[in-house]
Amino acid sequence: RILTAFTLAICLSSPGKAQQQCTNGFDLDRASGQCLDIDECRTIPEACRGDMVCVNQNGGYLCVPRTNPVYRSPYLNPYSNIYPPPPAPGPVPNYPTVTRPLICRFGYQLDENNQCADVDECASDSHQCNPTQICINTEGGYTCSCTEGYWLLEGQCLDIDECRYGYCQQLCANVPGSYSCTCNPGFTLNDDGRSCQDVNECTSENPCTQTCVNTYGSFLCRCEPGYELEADGVNCSDMDECSFSEFLCQHECVNSPGSYYCICPSGYNLLDDSRSCQDINECENRNFTCTPQQTCFNIPGEYKCLDPVRCEDPYIQINENRCMCPAENAGCRDQPFTILYRVMDMVSGRSVPSDIFQMQATTRYPGAYYIFQIKSGNEGREFYMRQTGPISATLVMTRPVKGPRTIQLDLEMITVNTVINFRGSSVIRLRIYVSQYSF
Repeated sequence: RILTAFTLAICLSSPGKAQQQCTNGFDLDRASGQCLDIDECRTIPEACRGDMVCVNQNGGYLCVPRTNPVYRSPYLNPYSNIYPPPPAPGPVPNYPTVTRPLICRFGYQLDENNQCADVDECASDSHQCNPTQICINTEGGYTCSCTEGYWLLEGQCLDIDECRYGYCQQLCANVPGSYSCTCNPGFTLNDDGRSCQDVNECTSENPCTQTCVNTYGSFLCRCEPGYELEADGVNCSDMDECSFSEFLCQHECVNSPGSYYCICPSGYNLLDDSRSCQDINECENRNFTCTPQQTCFNIPGEYKCLDPVRCEDPYIQINENRCMCPAENAGCRDQPFTILYRVMDMVSGRSVPSDIFQMQATTRYPGAYYIFQIKSGNEGREFYMRQTGPISATLVMTRPVKGPRTIQLDLEMITVNTVINFRGSSVIRLRIYVSQYSF
């Protein structure tokens, strides 16, 4: 016998669309929003031709032979094949009345009340659904369908791959008849089982040692000023600012957690810029230990107590810092006429060349000229005299001098007068205190 089957379709809802769409064989009921089966046997003219009978199915219909005992159309006259057509009217013989037994149409049977009741083919296991299908009882028959997660194709229930239709927002795993959604690291699955929500790692459990910044699906760690992020991207370690540059502090840089500070040596104060050092003038502040006979002389970072000038024989003292050798004294013949004592200070490592002291004649005699030279104290050749005019010269430092150090130079001015055949000299005894530091 010939059995013609039409594909049974299922109703799917497209993800992400607001309006539900139905597949072939179903129509959308706008009142309930559900996909309802279309009865093709009523809506399609001559759905089955010839000796075939149309039987509606869920999502489709079947064309079966009229004599098929399994698919009996409820729309056919159930008695058409049992009783012949009534005879033409004529005289009715007076026969005794015979009660005929009640016969139910296909799919029904007499119940205890002698009424035709529907036969549950699914419960009685009298259906012909294949093992992949499920049986659904209907009035006068049954239909074969598929469970959720499967769709009917050529009489077989095949698994629907929900992952192909984007059921999950992120990760999808298809399983027979169903699917499962998971999320990428940094996200958590919402209660709908499909969408994912960002996890705020900073509030749930701060993974950073200092500042945590949440990002979509992850997080970033940041460090406070004075700290730097380690290679693990989580921990912060103190930044040694002092190692970055030697110019942060004028004297000494001290690293501290998250910062640094500058210190100055003894004899200096730290300025308001928190990096520069300024010399403390102990002589002005009278913070010294010199005796009343001594003179306080300030130098960068410290001070010196200078003893009074004492002239050695044959010199006699003219004032507090000048000694003179009298011409009438025979011992003064080869000695400088005068010795002038001067004191100056200088920082360590001063840039060179540098003019540090000027010397000139106080009196100019007609016909005389002057020669300037360093008479003693320049064994290291750090200095030289540069004559800047007929009666003047400048002491120039040519090599850097490191402190602390005390240098004493005798700067000689030789007077030559060819008119009266005179040659004499005067000396400035210059004492230079070089401080320990360059500031």
